[in-house]
Amino acid sequence: MSIPELKRFPIGQFDEPDEIPDTQLEEHIKIIKNFPSKLKTLIEDFSDEQLDTPYREKGWTVRQLVNHLADSHANAFIRFKLALTEENPVIKPYHEAKWAELQDSASLSIKPAMRMLKGIHQRWYHLLRSLTNRQFERTFHHPEQGRNYNLRICLAMYSWHCHHHFAHIENLKNTEGW
Repeated sequence: MSIPELKRFPIGQFDEPDEIPDTQLEEHIKIIKNFPSKLKTLIEDFSDEQLDTPYREKGWTVRQLVNHLADSHANAFIRFKLALTEENPVIKPYHEAKWAELQDSASLSIKPAMRMLKGIHQRWYHLLRSLTNRQFERTFHHPEQGRNYNLRICLAMYSWHCHHHFAHIENLKNTEGW
């Protein structure tokens, strides 16, 4: 993997598993539970200058990454609830790169996004802990990708998403010696 590709995908791209045993499911649920506090610990001492530093050339700033996480995980939580309450609903895609350019993502304090992440993840964790194996098989349809996702795979993808963006920030912190 090239250096730019490694900076873009520091833990590799999401590799969708054929199946996810219950033990792995539990690990993914723990990641959802613990992610906001883990992220807070990583960035709590960042200055505005550090928050406005891109994690890679032509990449988002740390501030944009944190706001993206709040936006993305809010959408994921809603997608879970839609899949649990409707029969294979068609979800609404969004242009995450354009969202990251909006002023609430590019210049606002990260405190509101961190509060959102904490609340979303608390609710998401509580919901996940209540699901049966059968409920984890419920699906939603992603129209841009032209396919259905079950909640088991979706959870694995968002567990990866947590690690993926955490690694972006952690690698930047280590590279810069912060």
